[in-house]
Amino acid sequence: MTDLALLLFIVAFLVLGLKRSFIWVLLYIYIDTLAPQTIGWRFVAALPVSLIAFCAAFGGWLLVDNKKGAQFAFRQWLLVALLAYCAFTTFGADFPAEAAHKWSWVWKALLFAIFVPLTLTTRLRFEAVLLTMVLTAGAIIIDGGMKTATGGGGYGVLSLFVNDNSGMYESSTISTVAIAIIPTILWLVKYGTIFRPDWRVKTFAGALIFSCLLMPIGTQARTGLLCIALLGILMLRDTRRRFLYIAGAGLLGMAALPFVPQSYWDRMNTIEDHKEDESASTRLAVWQWTIDYAAEHPLGGGFDAYRGNSFTYRMPQRVDDGTGESVRMTTVTDKGRAYHSAVFEMLGEQGYPGITLWLWIHALGLWQMERIRRRWRGRTAEHEAWQAPLAVALQFGQAIYLLGSLFQGIAYQPFILTLVGVQCALWTYCKRTDSQKPESPRAAQRRRRARAGQNAVAAQAGALR
Repeated sequence: MTDLALLLFIVAFLVLGLKRSFIWVLLYIYIDTLAPQTIGWRFVAALPVSLIAFCAAFGGWLLVDNKKGAQFAFRQWLLVALLAYCAFTTFGADFPAEAAHKWSWVWKALLFAIFVPLTLTTRLRFEAVLLTMVLTAGAIIIDGGMKTATGGGGYGVLSLFVNDNSGMYESSTISTVAIAIIPTILWLVKYGTIFRPDWRVKTFAGALIFSCLLMPIGTQARTGLLCIALLGILMLRDTRRRFLYIAGAGLLGMAALPFVPQSYWDRMNTIEDHKEDESASTRLAVWQWTIDYAAEHPLGGGFDAYRGNSFTYRMPQRVDDGTGESVRMTTVTDKGRAYHSAVFEMLGEQGYPGITLWLWIHALGLWQMERIRRRWRGRTAEHEAWQAPLAVALQFGQAIYLLGSLFQGIAYQPFILTLVGVQCALWTYCKRTDSQKPESPRAAQRRRRARAGQNAVAAQAGALR
């Protein structure tokens, strides 16, 4: 029944897209996030539903969608450059077969991030994309939250819709995404028009946020704890009643304590005692290897270049010899270990050009969202009040992702790249709206005075000649 329900849902979206082709964009986001082809076992799994939705989204926009207001932003050109460079390194990759496999989905994620801003030309479309992203990721998060609340969590063992610890279903990734979408959930509750913010919407949003906060507990991902801390700090900036906010955060934390098993605290303690944690020690060794590799291969080694690493390091290990605990140094030899960091992933695979483009794309996003926040804040008109809060939500979500990406290889995560595409669309939308806005009487008066002053100076210069 689950397989048939998923198939009928996808077919229904395809049919609805015949009247409104933008729906196919939403369908691709849904499929790319939830991966229903891995949940189903027969009909959905047998069909290339992701490719069908991908082609429908692009074809619908090219053939029938209204392209009024569509603009190509500078960050989209940077994404084009990154896409081209990834293609270049793939052809000369150290491991051609593995690189080709990763390229098969990375190019779609980058291309969709370049494409989606062209479709977001109205407030309704912005909201529809964000709502689809939140609800689709929310389906995974609610599933994980319920299992965490009933004691089914654990590092690497929290079973979500599929028994596959990769993509959006990877423990650290879903924990990072869960915290990153909380600002967007709050924005939808306050400024949403598809679902008006009544008591039902607010109740659901509150439960979803609580599930988001439970995900780092259920997955026992250390990265999630850092993301929660960063979210708390970021939200202090725009909070008027800060003492009330801090008290509420404390109460929410206390409410989550009954769901926290002892194994969670044991794992969180390794953040402080990272030198005695083999996972952390391995990451430090991989990062050092990547730095040395980039020095010898400045253009990168292509996707999955980490497969060529090999290193030996020493780490302390506690040993109980019967008379008490002692710490001994042990030698660990490892090879073919993943980067466990988006920064080093980009550095090792795409070299210095790739890491420069990647950092430029994200730094420019943070700066542009801050520009929108400062320019549009304080506006109270219905059609102008939502832009600045949305920029803040996207900025916070990106900042949380960047923190989480320091400890996991998610440089090309499709969900986050779509978020980058929404940022590009908001930047061009605000620029276009500002340019079309009628000039205020005060600004017109200042312009006339400046022009009169320029004319007076020109007249005096003519008289002197």
